Amino acid sequence: MDSILLSFIRQFLRVVLTALVPVVLVTFLSIPYSLGGQPGEEHSTTAPVSQQST
Repeated sequence: MDSILLSFIRQFLRVVLTALVPVVLVTFLSIPYSLGGQPGEEHSTTAPVSQQST
């Protein structure tokens, strides 16, 4: 493989991984926080249910 092409591939992968790592970290940290637990866990059913009177 040509050295310029190899250099380009390495630089491209470095940029792609640098962009994806923060996205993956934010996603896997914020989704469980917004759900109040890990996906698949049972949630307590003792939470109060809001009643809407119409």
